Amino acid sequence: MDSVALSLEQVYTLAFESLKTQGLSVNQADAIAETVMQAERDECAAHGLFRIPFYVKALGNRNIDPAAEPALSRLAPGILRMDAKFGFAPYALKSGMPLLIEAARTQGIAALCVNNAYHIASLWPEVEAIASADLVGFAFTNALPVVAPAGGTKPLFGTNPMAFAWPRKGTQPLVFDQASSVVSLGDVRIHKRDGKPIPKGWAIGPNGRATTDPVAALDGALLPFGGHKGSSIALMVELLAGALVGDLFSYEVAAREPGTRAPCGGELLIAIDPGICAGTQDRSSQDAHAEELFAKVLEQDGVRLPSERRYLARERTMIDGVTVPTKLFETLQSYTRTS
Repeated sequence: MDSVALSLEQVYTLAFESLKTQGLSVNQADAIAETVMQAERDECAAHGLFRIPFYVKALGNRNIDPAAEPALSRLAPGILRMDAKFGFAPYALKSGMPLLIEAARTQGIAALCVNNAYHIASLWPEVEAIASADLVGFAFTNALPVVAPAGGTKPLFGTNPMAFAWPRKGTQPLVFDQASSVVSLGDVRIHKRDGKPIPKGWAIGPNGRATTDPVAALDGALLPFGGHKGSSIALMVELLAGALVGDLFSYEVAAREPGTRAPCGGELLIAIDPGICAGTQDRSSQDAHAEELFAKVLEQDGVRLPSERRYLARERTMIDGVTVPTKLFETLQSYTRTS
């Protein structure tokens, strides 16, 4: 496949100009472009520039406010609510992050409940930001119903990702961001774009049978990872990002906005001060204890810690930049031209 080489700065600029020219406010476009650049930087193509056309198509939804300014309210000392005002999630998260961190440092644990947010991005940027502030971070969100519960054949859950981050002294945080489905919806869409079959075990077709055809998978349902275990986690995420924060379940999102490509709902972020939990201001022994565990994990050949691959990719791309398919690059360039 033909590709175009871009620096990370060019990735950000292309994403920002595409979104701004298509009608998003500077604040909304900036926050989204930053998350897109971070995904390309870490070679997570499914959440990089590939996502920009989905944001642009979503702007055809009259319920989306392209200039939304999120509104914060404090429900309790450690519970914050951020109303995204039917804008996109990255700006709401960027606006609420400093306040979540401050509350966690004061209270020991704090939650940010995000409502009315259109979510197309990954979760790891927000938990990495929490861990970079020396806190433990969790994030949960639901999505459009594309995953069948274990034993079922019809979509009910979203891919329902969850992310976790643990701060580490003198090195990058340990971070993971994973769907409760076998694979993310973006990965299936990339296989469809590239005309490649998907691995067996990712999805079932509309007839309920296993398929390697990405088109049939998108018409059918993705599968939860680990069978009933992933299904249980998907159910948990539905409750945390839906009922708990006072927002919609995945199937309710689809019913309210049929045909949408961008789910609108809730997200739950939790930040914890590990020193307060351990009852100490000196976290050196706590940090060392965690590092002992990481060392034990790495003693076994073939094992790596979550996020190691992304950090190695980051080192490369910050020097060498990235490549994106020429067709996608041309599409994004067309978004930057006014009619």
